[in-house]
Amino acid sequence: METRHYSGLNNIEVEESRKKYGENKLTPPPRTPLWKLFLEKFKDPIIQILLVAATLSLIISIIHSEYAETIGIFVAIFLATGVGFWFEMDANKKFELLNQVNDDILIKVLRNGNIHEVAKKDIVVGDIVVLETGEEIPADGELLEAISLQVNESTLTGEPVIDKTTDPAEFDKEATYPSNKILRGTTIVNGHCIYRIEKVGDATEFGKVAEKSTEINNDKTPLSKQLEKLAKFISIVGFIVAGATFIGLLTKDIFTGAFTADNIFTLDTAGRILQYFMIAVTLIVVAVPEGLPMSVTLSLALSMRKMLKTNNLVRKMHACETMGATTVICTDKTGTLTQNQMQVYQTNFYALSGQQLGEDEASTLIREGISVNSTAYLEYNDSEKIKTLGNPTEAALLLWLHSQGVNYMDYRENTKVLEQLTFSTERKYMATIVRSSPEDKPILYMKGAPEIVLGKCNRVLTAEGLAEVTAYQATVEKQLLDYQNQAMRTLGFAYKILEDENYDEIESIASKDLTFLGIAAISDPVRPDVPEAVQKCLNAGISVKIVTGDTPATAREIGRQIGIWKETDTDEQIITGIDFEKLPDEVAVQRVLKLKIMCRARPTDKQRLVELLKQTGAVVAVTGDGTNDAPALNHADVGLSMGTGTSVAKEASDITLLDDSFNSIATAVMWGRSLYHNIQRFILFQLTINLSALLIVLIGSMIGHELPLTVTQMLWVNMIIDTFAAAALASLPPNPKVMDEKPRKPSDFIISPKMRNYILGIGFSFTILLLGMMYYLADTFVDAQGKALVGSSLFFTTFVMLQFWNMFNAKAFLSHGSAFANLKNCTGFLIVMFIIPIGQFLIVQFGGEVFRTVPLSLKDWGIIIGASSLVLWIGEILRLFKNNNK
Repeated sequence: METRHYSGLNNIEVEESRKKYGENKLTPPPRTPLWKLFLEKFKDPIIQILLVAATLSLIISIIHSEYAETIGIFVAIFLATGVGFWFEMDANKKFELLNQVNDDILIKVLRNGNIHEVAKKDIVVGDIVVLETGEEIPADGELLEAISLQVNESTLTGEPVIDKTTDPAEFDKEATYPSNKILRGTTIVNGHCIYRIEKVGDATEFGKVAEKSTEINNDKTPLSKQLEKLAKFISIVGFIVAGATFIGLLTKDIFTGAFTADNIFTLDTAGRILQYFMIAVTLIVVAVPEGLPMSVTLSLALSMRKMLKTNNLVRKMHACETMGATTVICTDKTGTLTQNQMQVYQTNFYALSGQQLGEDEASTLIREGISVNSTAYLEYNDSEKIKTLGNPTEAALLLWLHSQGVNYMDYRENTKVLEQLTFSTERKYMATIVRSSPEDKPILYMKGAPEIVLGKCNRVLTAEGLAEVTAYQATVEKQLLDYQNQAMRTLGFAYKILEDENYDEIESIASKDLTFLGIAAISDPVRPDVPEAVQKCLNAGISVKIVTGDTPATAREIGRQIGIWKETDTDEQIITGIDFEKLPDEVAVQRVLKLKIMCRARPTDKQRLVELLKQTGAVVAVTGDGTNDAPALNHADVGLSMGTGTSVAKEASDITLLDDSFNSIATAVMWGRSLYHNIQRFILFQLTINLSALLIVLIGSMIGHELPLTVTQMLWVNMIIDTFAAAALASLPPNPKVMDEKPRKPSDFIISPKMRNYILGIGFSFTILLLGMMYYLADTFVDAQGKALVGSSLFFTTFVMLQFWNMFNAKAFLSHGSAFANLKNCTGFLIVMFIIPIGQFLIVQFGGEVFRTVPLSLKDWGIIIGASSLVLWIGEILRLFKNNNK
């Protein structure tokens, strides 16, 4: 390459350019300080209600000098916020190790009339840069010279091979970016070039996309919206019941004559009013589900850890659950649906039988031709995966040789190259003249566009010998049309045995009288697990849309292979990025629901698609590995980046798929839906207990009794709810059957009608039973000196065991089976199953005055356990009856 007529910038011009246009560095995304990350946990609506409840409880505690209940609530708050904060911080540490960026790579630059190597970050606008095959482009610029230049633009457009040129006649008018411009973050896969830097750092296309990917997105997750509704509902119910109780108690005293004109302003009356206020406040505290934040946090945190084992690195906890609410997945093609490695799909070498290379002359010509007439390399690692270097299409041919048991280096090392004509977009072929080692004769090998190569041939090498080209013309054209309809790249191969002559005239030698060997179809194949994973998502009611920078034909074919594009689909279901941009929002918002494929898409097109889908009420997950995907990843409800993707894409995402597999997305959906069911199970469990406790306090206070549980007993009950039950129900394993359900609507209330009926039915049943016990055991709670009697222990133990057996029903809820199903895989549940009854036994038998209990006989224990277990057995019978009647 001639570079002497470019002098480049001098040192003064470099400094001036740097001052004017800045450094070639991307502004890093702002990191949220740890203290702020912790405080964000208090934005949870249920946590906020708990803080109010804790404050009210503190008032009661100060008056009664009993702080255990208040401490319990504050512990629940800080456990929920602390666990969530710890797990997110831990995930971010793992992510930062995965996402390190290197700005110190050395780049060849012309300055002061000489070639220098400078760090990528030190490149400035106006610099003239020299790039070779395999190098990454450091900044945006315009080509000055381009020799056989092909660029991998997959990080920006999804296209692995784009031809670049300085010749206006060769410009591709449909190209996403101009044919004479090359962009930061893309890679040269063939040829070499000289270009002038026009934009650096944040001003580059890469930088603009990166900036879009860090825009603050304040959209609430579906779960946070639903918990907000629940918090509002509980607040309203709690305050209404508390207010009604306060007014009811005052009204009762007025009608019974407790309040008269003579005593209305006395200390005794003020004390009674304060007591009623305290009962009302107690009702609010009882109504608040203190264990819910812990359950949600535990569910999300455990899912984060377990999803990591399934190759999902979750950075933001709520992303676990949001995946379960997803209704649309917008997926990138290259690297997500496909393997991002070109491979030979099929060969048609007419001299071979079954397309297997043998030891015959034709096989030798094919082996040698592919090996020496190439600029690509294979890198063999200790792992099974082979790394390809150079042009992806040429590397695919070497991989095919490898699959045939051929080492291409054996031919390169034993063959002398006499002359070579590298591939160019103008010629559309590559030719190499070698002295073939076995027979020591010169041979010209050619590969390129099949129609160009075939046009230079007069014969075809077949299994029967040489034949005229005209006899195979129709066969070749039919095969090419078939491959092109499948959106595959095709290459033709030919050779020519030469006499000793002047090989400098290689272009003239290659112009005629060649012998055609055959064709190869090359594609970036769909990952083997993708069609099944896509079908899982479709069965789950999730719409899958392909968004790619590729051509319409290629996008359609990939859509067909993965099962989303059908023969009956119309042009309404596919659109190019340029056409999509022209649509006004009111038209586009209707079109996006039907859309299956967007091709020739630019970063802004993908982002707009996501935003319009969200306007329709869809919960959108976006997958991608390139910088072009980053804005959409950021604006989606859940962004899923690939582990091998760009740092910008990973930075913009909520979850990183470490194995780059679409199948991991289906797994994440299953986890998300199962997690939501676990949260619903805990809400069911806790609100059933809260309702019965609320009604007992309410009715008890009306008839002259308070809840016959001490503060320390209530603390143990809350521990069962807040910690043990939360851990048991949050740790239930995912259920694959959830993938047969349709996605829930984000507007749905988290308490479904089925849950409501269950809570009311069981809650009222517990209330009636416990009020009956209160009445029956009224005289046996405490003696005249206030010491516990057997009635206190009986009531306390019955209350706890009802919760214990109800926990089994909560486990079975939504699982469509027995509470004992899959119990051996529910480690957390099994542990809690033993902790609660053992803990209750120890407290009752040895708690004494601290827990206001007296030891119970084995007979009492047997009666309580047996009678309270009816809660489970009745539930099992009802579930069995329902399943048999389906």
